[in-house]
Amino acid sequence: MADILTTAGELRDKLASSDEFTALQRSYNIMKADSEAYDLFKQFQEMQLKLQQKQMQGQQPDQDEMKQAQDLAGKVREKDAIKDLMEKEKDVNQLLAKLNNEITKPIQALYES
Repeated sequence: MADILTTAGELRDKLASSDEFTALQRSYNIMKADSEAYDLFKQFQEMQLKLQQKQMQGQQPDQDEMKQAQDLAGKVREKDAIKDLMEKEKDVNQLLAKLNNEITKPIQALYES
């Protein structure tokens, strides 16, 4: 178990120095320097969290919350700094999906046999 956790730590460090992550970090810092974009980004995150919590409790967002979320999403789409950040997040998530696929190959092979 210790060996696999050591490898995970090495992988973590490689991820932190990857092109995808450093691009995400750069994009985040640019977005954060734009106070209007950063405030909008934080509002969007809070709204997403609020809606996710409601869904986890088996509740549906009401019409007012849905309208607020849609309005906020529209504003987010208009901010180039946030759009760039989301694109860089997508790149990191694709890398993580490839890593997950590679790591879980033994499990996939087990169930395919």
